[in-house]
Amino acid sequence: MSFATGLLCRECGATYSSEARYSCDFCFGPLEVDYDLDAARGVLTRESIASGPNSIWRYGALLPDPGVEPVDLGAGWTPLRRSTRLADVLGVRDLWLKDDTRNPTGSFKDRVVSVALSSARRLGFTTAACASTGNLATSVAAHAASIGWPSVTIIPADLEKSKIAMAAIFGGTVLGVEGNYDDVNRLCVELVAEHADWAFVNVNLRPYYAEGSKTLSFEICEQLGWRTPDQVVVPLASGSQFTKVAKGFKQFIELGIVDGPAPVLFGAQASGCSPIASAFASGAEVVTPQRPNTIARSLAIGNPADGPYVLDELRAYGGDCGSVPDSEILECIGLLAETEGIFAETAGGVTIASLRQMINRGTIDRDKSIVAIISGHGLKTLDAIVDTATVSSTITPSLEAAEEALRFHQLVAAS
Repeated sequence: MSFATGLLCRECGATYSSEARYSCDFCFGPLEVDYDLDAARGVLTRESIASGPNSIWRYGALLPDPGVEPVDLGAGWTPLRRSTRLADVLGVRDLWLKDDTRNPTGSFKDRVVSVALSSARRLGFTTAACASTGNLATSVAAHAASIGWPSVTIIPADLEKSKIAMAAIFGGTVLGVEGNYDDVNRLCVELVAEHADWAFVNVNLRPYYAEGSKTLSFEICEQLGWRTPDQVVVPLASGSQFTKVAKGFKQFIELGIVDGPAPVLFGAQASGCSPIASAFASGAEVVTPQRPNTIARSLAIGNPADGPYVLDELRAYGGDCGSVPDSEILECIGLLAETEGIFAETAGGVTIASLRQMINRGTIDRDKSIVAIISGHGLKTLDAIVDTATVSSTITPSLEAAEEALRFHQLVAAS
């Protein structure tokens, strides 16, 4: 049972039924799914949640109505891992890693796509589509294939080869656009008007799609023993994940399901595409678009739709936003792998490098609990590390050669 009641304008408060609509007729503001939390209070409990499936749909009461059944590849209920070795390196007391590399197609996008395509099927659409920097395209194509739908995924043509291959392997149509994500997104807005039966999950289905990110908050609380963490670091692209993570914590608190106050949220961006971080640092009220130039392509959205709402959240609750260069992104992909055994894509490197940056400048409290969201698997961005993560030595097949190479690398490691 879903307690969703319809759509609500985030600017003027106008309400709409649960239809395929993403902007307000009165003020053109963005829409989001609204819920009857009064009706949910006392009905949705820790016990009722814990009895649900080990996926995002254990929180179905606080997600849009999926219809008869959700489109579900098993997204969610990913590990929340206590970090010890990385915490020691960063000099913090209580660090947790939300490992969304474990989702079915290797990124958190499986959460949002499961919700969006469930709503799309309920609303009568017949084709799945999206604008994507790579991860979303893979997830849309996979979920569409699982229910026998065609898919059309539109991406920048210069994406990492591994992401292109992952999107294409599911048999849908993949269109590469000569331009960046913002060019892709503008094209998709035009296509929405031409193809009424296509569910562009992050355009005409965006209010439903965005809700999937709340399940990160729900899982973090449940996995911490029904309590909130003190601080959470979230990678920023459009900003949608950040705002919905904030919404999730607040809903659980309002329902009395968790103990503790809302955590302080912190953003993470690559300096080669940091429109939100730049606006935050300068005290600007608006986000000025940027042309992306970073290896962190999954976060390379120069004109983030939810940017103003991220700024509001950061400033209201005392957060901060990191901005880190590509060199540190690569370094921190390695640091995370070497200390915790988690291989993250470039977005994960952005999260860890930004976490370190904000710890060092004192905006993240070393003595309070921290959760860092690792949003995608490193196999998706092999292009970024393939030239540096190589064999230690190439040797002849002899014991003498092996021992000599081992002695050499032991000396290097000790120096």
